[in-house]
This record gives sequence, C-alpha cells and structure tokens, in this order.
Amino acid sequence: MAKRVHRPREDAEFDFIIKMSAVPVLAYFIGTWPKAVEPCRAMDLVVGGIAEDHAGRLTVVRTDITRCPAATERYGITGAPSYVVLKEGELVAHSSGLMTSPEVRKFLSGHL
Repeated sequence: MAKRVHRPREDAEFDFIIKMSAVPVLAYFIGTWPKAVEPCRAMDLVVGGIAEDHAGRLTVVRTDITRCPAATERYGITGAPSYVVLKEGELVAHSSGLMTSPEVRKFLSGHL
C-alpha cells in the first residue's frame, strides 16, 4: 500500500490526522472479519493509487473499524468497505461497497 495512506491505530490518532489535514480527507473503513477481508484488500490497491495520484490535494486514511470504533460510529459506518469524504472535519460525502478506481474518482469529484 502507498506510503501516502495513513493507518491510525486508535480513535485519537484518527482524530489527530483529520484535525491536522489542510486538504480534504478520504477515510475508508475496512473490516477484519472473514467476509470483509477480501473486499477491503481489493480497495487497498484502488485507494492507494488514488492517494498517489492526489498527493498534496487529498489526505487518505485507512481506518480499521475495530480499532477506531468512535470514528466508525460518528460517521454512521455499518459495513466494510465504506468511505467518507471530510472537509475541515465535516462529513460531505458517504458511500459503501466495492468500487473501481473510476468510481472512487467520481465519488471524490467536486470535493477536492
């Protein structure tokens, strides 16, 4: 996965990354239970490419639902993979499920 993707280990670290970001944030939420692992791994590749392409214009955060339960609840995440776009800490877009790179780019359009 791209080094440009943050991987917080707890809610406090997630919150710090969001607070310090001067650009919009794409937080994608992953699950570690058996049915979520493969779809989330597939999204690692897609989102890693997005992070590389949007370096300096987008902060990308890979968020483990079990490690960041407060963030998961705050943004209404009910499954994995799920995605939120945040601007200045505020939720501006939400989606869930597997997406291709063009679908993620379309989801992000208008928010960068």
